[in-house]
Amino acid sequence: MWLNGRVVEEDEACIAPGDHGFLVGDGVFETLRSYGGVPFAVGEHGERLAAGAATLGIDAPSVERFEEAVRAVLEANGLADARIRATLTSGPGPPGLTRGGPSTFLVTARSMVPWPPTASAIVSGTVRHDESGPLAAVKTIGLADSLMAQREARERGADEALLLNTAGEIVEATTANVFIVLDGRLETPPPGSGCLLGITRERVIALSHDIGMPAVQPPIRPLALKAAEEIFLTSSTREIQPLVRLDGDPVGTGEPGPVTQKLAAAFSEMVRAEVAAG
Repeated sequence: MWLNGRVVEEDEACIAPGDHGFLVGDGVFETLRSYGGVPFAVGEHGERLAAGAATLGIDAPSVERFEEAVRAVLEANGLADARIRATLTSGPGPPGLTRGGPSTFLVTARSMVPWPPTASAIVSGTVRHDESGPLAAVKTIGLADSLMAQREARERGADEALLLNTAGEIVEATTANVFIVLDGRLETPPPGSGCLLGITRERVIALSHDIGMPAVQPPIRPLALKAAEEIFLTSSTREIQPLVRLDGDPVGTGEPGPVTQKLAAAFSEMVRAEVAAG
């Protein structure tokens, strides 16, 4: 793994016990993946990490340093298709909330375990708070609400959970963005809902123009999910994953729909082209 400027063995890595990422959740992270040893959208992930860090007031590595660390970890582990996690915290500090520093930057990678081809979900009772707050669109390391929603999904026999904001609108899944096909429209929650502006989300919005169904971003109520012909999730590691059951009922026909399949094919082609270009 890469820790604070160099590649180290996992059993040699040491995070200070007083690190504020560990003690008070003061940090941001990115998850991305590689194909054939080539990290996908690595620059975009580096930029988002830096933007989130700037919101928190944490010193971040440059995009070039971010990419250097990601590539070094992939090479050191001999990984081709990998799941990569980059974590940045404000570093060790005194007890309480006063920061010390310098920041801690850690990059790890593991072999990619493919997601199932389809998934089921519930609409969770867990509410994603403060959608209007400064951290709503920042990928912070505090994920307790997602963990609670994921546990609820498992207890109810589902794979995923969709979370609501305080206005009762769909925000996102625990680790993914949400898209629906409804009355011939492709919709995804707007930035103001409190959703994370995922890298894959942005790529899918761009691809939606190419397939002739430009995505729109209105507030989405739970009742719209019940009427949706298709629902799918997007994230860097799962790419585009169809949701075929929601709250125990089939979504549409209960099979991946044509819009989802068309976008998934277009996304795969885009990835192949970018990876081939290095």
